[in-house]
Amino acid sequence: MHPFDKLNQKEQSLRIKEIAAVFLKLGFFAYGGPVAHIAMMNEELVNKRKWLTNEHFLDLLSASNLIPGPNSTELAISIGYDRGKTKGLIVAGVTFILPAFLIVLVFAYVYSRYSTVPQLQSVLQAMTPVIIAIIMNALYKLFKSIIKKSTYLILLVGLSLLSLLRVDEIAVLALGAFIVFLVEHFHKKTMSISFPILTVILQSEIFLKFLKIGSILYGSGYVLIAYLERDFVSQGLLTSQQLLDAVTVGQMTPGPVFTTATFIGYQLGGVIGAILGTIGIFLPSFILVSFLVRITKFARNSKYFSSFLNGINIASLALMLTTVINLSIGTLTSTISIAIFTVSLFVIFKTKINTMYLLIVAAFVGIFI
Repeated sequence: MHPFDKLNQKEQSLRIKEIAAVFLKLGFFAYGGPVAHIAMMNEELVNKRKWLTNEHFLDLLSASNLIPGPNSTELAISIGYDRGKTKGLIVAGVTFILPAFLIVLVFAYVYSRYSTVPQLQSVLQAMTPVIIAIIMNALYKLFKSIIKKSTYLILLVGLSLLSLLRVDEIAVLALGAFIVFLVEHFHKKTMSISFPILTVILQSEIFLKFLKIGSILYGSGYVLIAYLERDFVSQGLLTSQQLLDAVTVGQMTPGPVFTTATFIGYQLGGVIGAILGTIGIFLPSFILVSFLVRITKFARNSKYFSSFLNGINIASLALMLTTVINLSIGTLTSTISIAIFTVSLFVIFKTKINTMYLLIVAAFVGIFI
């Protein structure tokens, strides 16, 4: 029986409201891409609210890496299920996506009117060092949870090097799972609205194209660009400049980068197109996670599947480590950025401050600069 079923109706209702409030807040402040989102969830849900342990958090993260779609959103959906069963799954996913959807929708409207995107570069540049500090703090805590053997540490270093050398993410995850399985077992055992018909067709095409992308896309949000270029630019539905502007908006706004679908959907089909594009790209994640969360605990309780999960956990940690290294190289290039990063890291390690406040302060520093 799921722990949520043991609560009375009032307690269940309060828990669902809590899930909605927490993921809505995360949705508004989750800048910096999937790794930053994951770090913020770890800080908010593991360290601050104690909803789950670091080990279980890593298991859910590893499981989300095994399926196509936006990993941080799938992690939010998984935690929602863990906390509130099917209702929690839906509420967590929708509230995490909703802020980005609404913000991108506003940008899309402005863009369609003026063919330009308001620039927030200085604000983003000031916030990025804080995000790197948040990720490093999360990595430190996850490291303590999963790297319990010297062989795990060696594997982490090796997988991180492979990731830095641009080896495919799925290959890194598979290699991590396979090596840990061999180490732990091989040696031991020796083996309804009316629209004109053309509009309906176009909007159906928007939904189906994004549904396909959400169903097959593995990897980071940057891989999304290749899919969008093939399915929209190459077929003459978007110009290259519109694609670049769509990706820019996805990077500038909080929440999942996959809300780029909202921007493109609006350009092609207005508000209905934006809604259909967003539903299309995220729907597979809800469906896949709803199946996946039901087998994660079984996998952890099996000593064989547990070994695979341990390997995937290490590989996931390696991928996060690679991302923070690349972010640091590209971001910490000025005295101001290094100062913001240093102060943020010190405050995060020495206090229990809500990291959202650090992001707000950094945003104001960016405006001032």
